[in-house]
Amino acid sequence: MTEEFRSAFQRVLDTAAAQAPDFPEAVHDVFRLSTQVPHEELGHAMEALAPVLSDCEQAAGIAADLSVLAGALVENGAPAGQVGLEVLRQLGSYGQAAVAFMHAWDKTGGGRLPEPGEVSGTEEKRVEEVLGENAPLATIGWWTSLRYGLAAKAMLSDAGVRAAVRADGGALEGLTQIVHALSIRLHEFVELGELLRMAEVEYLLVLDRASWRGFRVRVDGLGDNFQLQTLLADALVGKEGRRLPGTRPDPRWTAACLDGAADPLADVVTGEWDLVGGNGDWVGNDAAPADIPVVDGERVLVLEPQSLTYSWRAGRRHPRIPGSLEVVDELTADEATAWWSRMHPAGSVRHPQAAGIEREEDGDPRPPLHFGVAAHFAEADPGPSSSQFAALPPELTDPPADPDAFGPGPFGPHTVSEELDDDPPLPEPVPAPTSRSAPEPEPVPAPATRSTPEPEPRETPGAPLLPPLPEGVADSWSWAPSWKWPPPPGQ
Repeated sequence: MTEEFRSAFQRVLDTAAAQAPDFPEAVHDVFRLSTQVPHEELGHAMEALAPVLSDCEQAAGIAADLSVLAGALVENGAPAGQVGLEVLRQLGSYGQAAVAFMHAWDKTGGGRLPEPGEVSGTEEKRVEEVLGENAPLATIGWWTSLRYGLAAKAMLSDAGVRAAVRADGGALEGLTQIVHALSIRLHEFVELGELLRMAEVEYLLVLDRASWRGFRVRVDGLGDNFQLQTLLADALVGKEGRRLPGTRPDPRWTAACLDGAADPLADVVTGEWDLVGGNGDWVGNDAAPADIPVVDGERVLVLEPQSLTYSWRAGRRHPRIPGSLEVVDELTADEATAWWSRMHPAGSVRHPQAAGIEREEDGDPRPPLHFGVAAHFAEADPGPSSSQFAALPPELTDPPADPDAFGPGPFGPHTVSEELDDDPPLPEPVPAPTSRSAPEPEPVPAPATRSTPEPEPRETPGAPLLPPLPEGVADSWSWAPSWKWPPPPGQ
């Protein structure tokens, strides 16, 4: 089988260089045999493909098909090597031409773009109004865009390719812009954009709020912060890690975030922290490590106590790519103190869906009107009984100088015993009155033209049990504070 594969692959190289018509058939044979040979043999094939792919760039169709073939070999276990970088370079060139085709299409009437594989001379003539002599190249760029996108995704699954792309910041930025523009119209480029963002990050500075310690970690192959948080908990929590407080993750969760498959019996992961950026912005788990903000040249992540408990499914966003996280070193006490002095206050950043913290400046600064049981009834039945009453004037709240000023009490005249016993006898209880009514107002005189006998006032029930009202209390105006109602005329 190995010899058959070698023979078929050599035919691919020969027909590609000669642009022979039997090139597609040779490519098909290599696809079929590539799953039946050792990875080492695939690696040799990739090394032989690199110079041919570069030479065939001007023959766009052949170069695009060779790129797809190389991607298939990588998915079957071959290292990407130089072929991976060459595919990304050609994607940058033809991808830029494809973006120009998109813009020209919009300027010439817009509408639905043709499928990349179905573009023809008719579409080329349309964009020629805007692009002129560059219309053929732009049309070819659109024609090959999907094939280069598929190949590039396979190449970026290789850690070596991601490291090389990360080392060339300018190339990474340019390629990211092209892929983002294409992803607006071609959904296949969305995942490619995520893989380029994965390539951006290698080191993180992680600060733990509970212990005030800090660590530098190296990461790779992490598609989102769900994966990052699980691997951080495995590397830092407990005696198996760096002895941070908390609950260690289930080993099966960790395995699913590294290179294993998710275990159906342990596929729900529980979060350990809130993830907050070093600049005080919420980061969260839905974001990617590339979303962690840069502070003073380092991507800084703060592990805050959870403000909202949450969970998610175990596994990797990009299952073909293994993840890794390694603690490189721990900050010294002085380094940690210096970093913490630049961080946001504890508790100032919470999960967006967590209940807010009520502060005086955010609401009514006045103290509550009720406490304890009174507060319960005030909330349960906010009726007239819960309304506030104006304070009584001092003359009605201070004790009178004369104890008998309000008349004899229900127990007789006020007297002071000459001899005080240690245990004076308690007075007999008096039954509570069944009703308490104000005295009847004075009757209004009838008109002089008609004389009728005045009715005898009825005795108010319970009146004999009450002491007579003090002088002036019957005048209703005097019940209000002196500043509220002026006295009636003549008073």
